[in-house]
Amino acid sequence: MKLVEQLRSVMLSVSTNKFRVILTSLGIIIGTFTIIMVVGIGKASEKAVEDQFKRLSVESITITKARGAGGRGMSPSSSSKSLTKQDALQMSELLTNVKSVGISMGTSSEVANGLTTSTASIQGINEAYAAITNLTPISGDIFTDEDGLLRNKVVVLGYNLADLLFDGDVNAAVGSKILLKGTSYTVTGVLNRIGGSGGISSGGGGMASSTTADDMAFIPYDVALKYTTGTSGTRGGGGGSGMITIIAQANDINSVQPAIEEIKQYIGEITGDSESYSVVDAGSTLASAQETSSTMSALLIAVAAIVMIVSGIGIMNVLMVAVKERTREIGILKSIGAARKVILLEFLFEAIFISLCGGLLGVLLSVSAPWVLSFTEINYLASLEGIILGLGFSVITGIFFGYYPAAKASKLKPIEALNYD
Repeated sequence: MKLVEQLRSVMLSVSTNKFRVILTSLGIIIGTFTIIMVVGIGKASEKAVEDQFKRLSVESITITKARGAGGRGMSPSSSSKSLTKQDALQMSELLTNVKSVGISMGTSSEVANGLTTSTASIQGINEAYAAITNLTPISGDIFTDEDGLLRNKVVVLGYNLADLLFDGDVNAAVGSKILLKGTSYTVTGVLNRIGGSGGISSGGGGMASSTTADDMAFIPYDVALKYTTGTSGTRGGGGGSGMITIIAQANDINSVQPAIEEIKQYIGEITGDSESYSVVDAGSTLASAQETSSTMSALLIAVAAIVMIVSGIGIMNVLMVAVKERTREIGILKSIGAARKVILLEFLFEAIFISLCGGLLGVLLSVSAPWVLSFTEINYLASLEGIILGLGFSVITGIFFGYYPAAKASKLKPIEALNYD
């Protein structure tokens, strides 16, 4: 029997059992769709993580209050002291491997411009923090530390916030007045749009996935202490209003690890506990975030693979039924000289056809993924890798679970098959 005839036989078998084939392929469709979705979400997550950290130079080191080390939300039994603003800034003077130190403090506030009002994260930062985190204006300028010392009420807006407050005209923001907590501030600049889902944490200035700089307002650190946080703001920490986050910058990439050791020793001398603060470089944090993202993607793909396995069992059951229904046909084919390989391939092709059709339908269904996820906060990035992986799983499932029924059919003896009732 030629290959074309075998394929024609497969098509005939499928067309006479359309409903059964559709039900069998449903699992393959869902499994393929799930794999493509998972890979797409994983890719989007990885890109978001990269976007989240791309503003930080590889020499940057984030210093935040460690859990259980005192401070707001920490264990009250801790006796270790906290770093002050002065302690943080002196790192660049006292530590040989640290060239600059940025500090930030965050809170939430109502931001208003005429009839437009919004609630946004307000970050009090120093000049070094803006430089280390690459806060680049698309219009206007970043304020300086002198503005903080003079208590100048100036503000730099994230792109999205400026777009919202000034009705799409971000250039009109520069030089205009807005209200933060009821106090008037002059807009000196609008930041270049960052995009992505990652950004600066609204709690304390460190990097987090919750808020992007596009949606924030930045004011001088000392101005934030006096007018927005409602606290002396001298204590270091991480997460709450009035809790500072410190970002140090090493001299170069080779100085990162020595700088971390120096910082830990310095913290130990100031606070009495070198472990009271978490000291992590941007590269390690990025690698950890990417590893977490990859692990979650792998787990979700494993779940999708289980769906495929269940679907494969369904294909095997359908083919077992098909073998019984076509036992006499198999006997006739064998009696006229059809080789065992021919019988095996015919049933195996049927299994592959069912799984491949299910896979292709799953791919077509995945085209709707961006539209479906547009109603959620989940990001999705279409990728060829996901399509190949989904189709690959579907075909492998058909081959693996279709082989046993096909082999069983090929081993039937002609006499027994012809006498089967």
